[in-house]
Amino acid sequence: MVLLQVQLPDGGWTYVLSIVVVSLKVSLTAVGLSTLLSLPVALLIGFTDFPGKRLLTAVINTGMGFPSVVVGLVVLMLLSNSGPLGTFDLAFTPQAMMASQFVLATPVVMSISLSSVEEVSRSIRDAAYVLGGTRVDVGLVVIKEARYGIVTAILAGFGRAISEVGSILIVGGNIVFSDGQSYTRTLTTAITVEARQGRYELGLVLGVVLLALVLVVNSLGSWIRSKGRGTRAS
Repeated sequence: MVLLQVQLPDGGWTYVLSIVVVSLKVSLTAVGLSTLLSLPVALLIGFTDFPGKRLLTAVINTGMGFPSVVVGLVVLMLLSNSGPLGTFDLAFTPQAMMASQFVLATPVVMSISLSSVEEVSRSIRDAAYVLGGTRVDVGLVVIKEARYGIVTAILAGFGRAISEVGSILIVGGNIVFSDGQSYTRTLTTAITVEARQGRYELGLVLGVVLLALVLVVNSLGSWIRSKGRGTRAS
């Protein structure tokens, strides 16, 4: 059994479990907050024609390629003791990691959501207005029509967040308590540490867990996209 040969640090398998919990907690929170911001912005941009709309859309799309280490450095500068948000004492905490992943995931969620919203036929919006719908009602109708694309956007944002290493290593510090419990160590940063310390088997186990999470997310996204195509075709 490969698992029985894994050299575990202090904390045993509780150490591994705590890493998984921290990874999911940070990524899910960051993507959830990102979705709350991205959906209204995507609807606003998709519904409105204004000067500079193409430029703004291009900026959002460009944000999908933000270098993660640069984002981590900027977030750390903002949260450090000498930064404008230093009074909150958030540097090297899970909250700092959430902020970093939020910045990285938001352009992904917003860009794909915006594309999905703009693909909704204008006749559907006009029909909702004719029936007496308010802007909120029309927005809900558009969200319903674009729901498969929006869910895909959220899953893509989660995939971007859960696989991130550079920025969270900078802002989180990769901290583990003396009892082996993870404070800011995630799957990606743990794999880096275990490889450097020669615990390749443990690094492989953590890698398999990470790949399994990403595979589940990608499979779910593919299923949602195929279901969306089937619905439009029917």
